[in-house]
Amino acid sequence: MSVLHAVQTEEICGLGTPPSSADGPLSRSLTFTQETGGLNILLTIDVEDSLIEEIRSVSADITVIEPENQDRIRDVIGEVDIVFGVIDPHMLEHAPRLRWIQCSAAGVDGTLSPQLAASEVILTSAKGYVGVHLAEHAMALLLALTRGIGHAVRSADWDEKWPIRNASWELLGRTMGIVGLGGTGRDLAVRASAFGMHLLAIDPEPVETPECIESCWSIDRFGDLLEQSDVVAVCAPLTPETDGMFDRDAFRRMRPHALLINVTRGRIVNEDALLEALREGWIGGAGLDVTPVEPLPSDHLLWQMDNVVITPHTAGASPERDRRTTELFCQNLKRFLANQPLLAVIDKEKGY
Repeated sequence: MSVLHAVQTEEICGLGTPPSSADGPLSRSLTFTQETGGLNILLTIDVEDSLIEEIRSVSADITVIEPENQDRIRDVIGEVDIVFGVIDPHMLEHAPRLRWIQCSAAGVDGTLSPQLAASEVILTSAKGYVGVHLAEHAMALLLALTRGIGHAVRSADWDEKWPIRNASWELLGRTMGIVGLGGTGRDLAVRASAFGMHLLAIDPEPVETPECIESCWSIDRFGDLLEQSDVVAVCAPLTPETDGMFDRDAFRRMRPHALLINVTRGRIVNEDALLEALREGWIGGAGLDVTPVEPLPSDHLLWQMDNVVITPHTAGASPERDRRTTELFCQNLKRFLANQPLLAVIDKEKGY
């Protein structure tokens, strides 16, 4: 792989090998696509060569550029039409041709800068395409709590058998309240239903509701969901409305045995309120893949609590993720070329 690798065919570029950095900022291939109405796609995430080939196969009139550092992005950003990944918001003013950014993550709170929000650049995400592994991880955290797995691993003591058995409970017949019924929330609902759980949900939008969900309410019934749930699962994106949503008042409305599961964004939960709720017994425990501050310091109180299970923001990992997001990008690229509406478009005002 060259320092700046333009993935293109000999027929399109007229080159036997990709140009190296010594050839300049890809002037020949970029000029070609500009003159013929082609598109230059900047790839800022690591993608396997086979998946890059899938992107190339969408059209003969595209060039895929893989820079290895920020300096090289600066060299080419002025000729870029599409970004697959993310770019520094300060680059936007140097990208007059940029029309669309496909983010590889579902949440865009780290991508949707004021500069991007104010621009005419379309932003799409992987929302609806990463729910499977987030939902499976949420169930893993939940089972680690209800079956005492976290306790057993920490204690490394066979004599803890009876305390663990006495504290364990079944999911069958329990109620899960899902906060945010996007792709992750829907996938979690299907899995929780398979365990025989009753399901409630809230969402700020009218959304498609799986049959397994008994009630889906508007966000103004957040308190009702908390009061009726044995498990509360955070599946919402981080927005100004959800930032700190789980505050002291929210925890006081939860059942004393209820468990909080969070696999989306840590800042949706107020850290001080969570610590107080766990210490005072307002809730029964928490399974967290995300925390308000990341990385969570090794001496943080949350690590030390027996009724808390933490994973270090790993729920988004899956060997299938790159394939799924690349397939989404290719679908959207075909739509873009055909002037059709894109999938998973972000409403910049709402943040999701």
